[in-house]
Amino acid sequence: MNKYPNAIPPIRATTILSVRRENEVVIAGDGQVSMGDTIMKTTARKVRTMYDGEILAGFAGTSADAFTLFEKFEAKLDEYNGNVTRSAVELAKEWRTDKMLRHLEALLIVCDEEITLVISGTGDVIEPDDGVIAIGSGGPYAQAAAKALMKFTDLPLKTIAEEAMKLAAEICVFTNDHILIESLPNEEEKEEKEKKKNNRNHTK
Repeated sequence: MNKYPNAIPPIRATTILSVRRENEVVIAGDGQVSMGDTIMKTTARKVRTMYDGEILAGFAGTSADAFTLFEKFEAKLDEYNGNVTRSAVELAKEWRTDKMLRHLEALLIVCDEEITLVISGTGDVIEPDDGVIAIGSGGPYAQAAAKALMKFTDLPLKTIAEEAMKLAAEICVFTNDHILIESLPNEEEKEEKEKKKNNRNHTK
């Protein structure tokens, strides 16, 4: 029996997936926001770049809480000169001990070209062993698919993330196939590096 029958049902979402191969990393997120059994939005943006495009972050959980945590994490990045690990640890400490922040319901994945971390409100800062991690209601499905694709294929990371997210959307009712993917280095940087490499090879 529902103890609070008139209470607003919890906002439930989502699937956020991060996949890493050496210094290349992507974060993918779906666009669905659900309240109870109702889809409230299909094009929510749950993945973003930070610190002048050098850092990626994605959230699962209550949107308002997640945006508050995004702002807090960005402030930590400014304070610690873009050091992702130090910023994540300090955010987790504040999140766990602050009377207001401890009630925020969300999980964050943050990463730069060297490290991927999951930050929780219980003070946890977790680095995945194999560079593949997912959070949210569809996270286990996306993570399992991504692990299999990483192990048995040589597909580009962006393709692996997209296909894994599509599979999660087929299984998880709180995940849709409106998928946003951000990568490091970003596409323009990758193209520029490839051009420089080709120019060097051409001049030899």
